[in-house]
Amino acid sequence: MVFVTPSAVARLKALILEHPEDPIVRLAIKDPDEARVVFSITLEAVPLPDDDVQTRDGLTVAIAAASAARMDGVTLDYVEPGGFLFRHPAPPGEDALHQISMN
Repeated sequence: MVFVTPSAVARLKALILEHPEDPIVRLAIKDPDEARVVFSITLEAVPLPDDDVQTRDGLTVAIAAASAARMDGVTLDYVEPGGFLFRHPAPPGEDALHQISMN
């Protein structure tokens, strides 16, 4: 399950009002190389058939199928200044990935 803070919900709803043709919030994570991960947020018209679709505080959040397991427990936040942040829980015995800015 992905957690979305109230501030992130408010910002995403504002973005959807600006782009009503794309009401789905799509989240994904990719590995561009061995040292980095990249989180992405896009607004889409419809979820893909294999997306994990969740409803959070009136938002429809679609998580890319290839990302669903790795996104479990991630919190999406929004702060001013700074923008969207993904907070990832640490596996036992490892450091967490914190405050990965999307801006």
